[in-house]
Amino acid sequence: MHKNNSLLPYQRIIFPLDFPNLKEAKKYITLLKNHVGLFKIGLELFVSEGPLAIQTVVKETHAEIFLDMKFHDIPETVSGAQKAAHMHKAKFITVHCDEGSKLLIAVVDSVRNGTKVLAITVLTSLSEEDLKEIGIREELQDPVKLVLHRAELAQRAGCSGVVCSGKEVKAVRERFGKDFIVVVPGIRPSWTQISNDDQARIVTPYDAIKNGADYIVVGRPIRQAKNPLDVAKRIAEEIDKALKTI
Repeated sequence: MHKNNSLLPYQRIIFPLDFPNLKEAKKYITLLKNHVGLFKIGLELFVSEGPLAIQTVVKETHAEIFLDMKFHDIPETVSGAQKAAHMHKAKFITVHCDEGSKLLIAVVDSVRNGTKVLAITVLTSLSEEDLKEIGIREELQDPVKLVLHRAELAQRAGCSGVVCSGKEVKAVRERFGKDFIVVVPGIRPSWTQISNDDQARIVTPYDAIKNGADYIVVGRPIRQAKNPLDVAKRIAEEIDKALKTI
């Protein structure tokens, strides 16, 4: 059994507010506020609306904030940015592993207000061929091996957990134990179809949770559905079934 087993199934769902403006995002905030555990605010909405996006979620819902900036710069710059982010009391913030331990440690040392740092291991849009193309050394071109390598860096640096695909979540859970938070994006229920999908390493909600995910990020399957609320409820049901097998 992995940690966070006190969470209700729907509280394990993270919905990304990947919209160009707050007007469009608010439709989904209102619709899903009692059916997801966290709203994820990423680059698109934050660049467009800034802290107002966070304030709106906090004001209008009981959901928590996943501030997904995927910070990636020199340690001093990222540390300063993270300190600003903490003022908003996000539950999770993200930083890339690519720059190594110095960056991860700097970010962890800068957090306040109970905010947890999650390290981005390998984006779910990347395949083994992509890793080869960008120069990852041969012995780490297998995404599982690279994720485990980077997750070890993250844990040693003091990060609370990682973001990885459902293809690697079981290996991460087995290696790093129940207290290491694992968030899995690239979720695709078997009963949905996604147009123009750019994700390379995908799994179902059931498999992600069964294999050890604490939280799953579900965007397009909900956003592109004719009835987004029904899809969110079905995903929560699928999570519940998976939890009963653990």
